[in-house]
Amino acid sequence: MPLRLFRTTGYSTLLMPGEARLAMHPAWLVLGTSLWLALACNVGLWRFAADPGSGLRLALASVLLVAGGSFAVLSLLGWRRTLKFTATLLLLAGALAACGLWVQALPLEALWQQRPRALLPGWASFLRWQVPALMLLLAVFPIVWIWHVQVRRLPGPAQLQANVVGAIGGAIVFVAGLLLLR
Repeated sequence: MPLRLFRTTGYSTLLMPGEARLAMHPAWLVLGTSLWLALACNVGLWRFAADPGSGLRLALASVLLVAGGSFAVLSLLGWRRTLKFTATLLLLAGALAACGLWVQALPLEALWQQRPRALLPGWASFLRWQVPALMLLLAVFPIVWIWHVQVRRLPGPAQLQANVVGAIGGAIVFVAGLLLLR
């Protein structure tokens, strides 16, 4: 019987760079999605950039509210099986709200003063080029990227600790936005 020095087993991949080193930590995906929602999908920030006299305080408060709220929600649901689905839903909701506010020229206060259905762009506005272009830029491209990125698997206690710390941090940023809104 010949002596085999090298056998192929399932453990041979331990020596190669695998999922543990190449995959993204879930907190980075949560942070990236929250920043995208707070900066790219934020109509208040867009309007402040177009007209700096429109209120820096309201624009900054909207950035903190959206970033903190989305970070807290994504952190709580940041488990391996729920993170990408939750990020997809938040990106779709943020893009639809941004399209509704932008196309209908509604003020930012319409988010909490009107019914949510009144914010959605009408079916006729989907025939114009602005809404499909905004949806493609604000929702489709980030969603495709999210579903193609590999997320690192963390052990249960480490994942729970990351989720709790992220949710507390997001809540603190959200409260700071509320205090700035006063």
